[in-house]
Amino acid sequence: MAQSIFQKIQTLITANLHAMVDQALSSNSVAVLDQFIRQAERDLDELEQALITVKSQVKTLKRKYENFQRETDTLNEQIDSLLELSRDDLAMTAQSEYNAKFDLAQEYRQQYVQQKSEATKLSDARLKLEARLRSIRREREHVLGLLELAKTKEIAAKTMKSLDAIQGMGDADVAGIADKIRERLDRADAEMEMRTERLGSQMDDVLQKDQLDDQLAERKRRLAIRKASQETKKDILEKAKEG
Repeated sequence: MAQSIFQKIQTLITANLHAMVDQALSSNSVAVLDQFIRQAERDLDELEQALITVKSQVKTLKRKYENFQRETDTLNEQIDSLLELSRDDLAMTAQSEYNAKFDLAQEYRQQYVQQKSEATKLSDARLKLEARLRSIRREREHVLGLLELAKTKEIAAKTMKSLDAIQGMGDADVAGIADKIRERLDRADAEMEMRTERLGSQMDDVLQKDQLDDQLAERKRRLAIRKASQETKKDILEKAKEG
């Protein structure tokens, strides 16, 4: 479901603003812009729901992974303690349980990482589409103004094939507005490119930080296990001396 939405969003994000404005001018109507706006608004609503679902799954998978990981850590310590006490029968049972929970923990971790990546992609797509939608809404109003001005100056609609055609018609007011529209469209495209680069950089930073956090968490876990094991051995020795 998320992948299908993502593909639709990508189509809207990469829409050619210049072509839509030219089509609106050629048809003497902003219908094509209105159609884009309606579609973008519908897809944004659908994207929001998909993002909520995916983020909820991320939280659930992370919680399950952490729960099973804690259980396997506890079992791992118990197995060592049982072996030190020569209770191989109980250690074997604990080892079997450990193996099953370890496999489940790894499975949930893999699913958690995948869904977290999906949530990041959807969030990125939402930001880009919102920026594209704002640009189209602004230009819709500008195009309406240009069409009204063209009508007032009795410029035939059939001559308005594109912004280039309007700029070459000799009317300074109309050509000036058309030129400003083109400049704004170019700026919107430039902003989209910068936003994409910035989001890509932010995603890299987040992923790198997550990797470092995971590495430090794993190191802390090993140190905690080692300390707990040493304390368990110490307690066993003290009890043995007292006995």
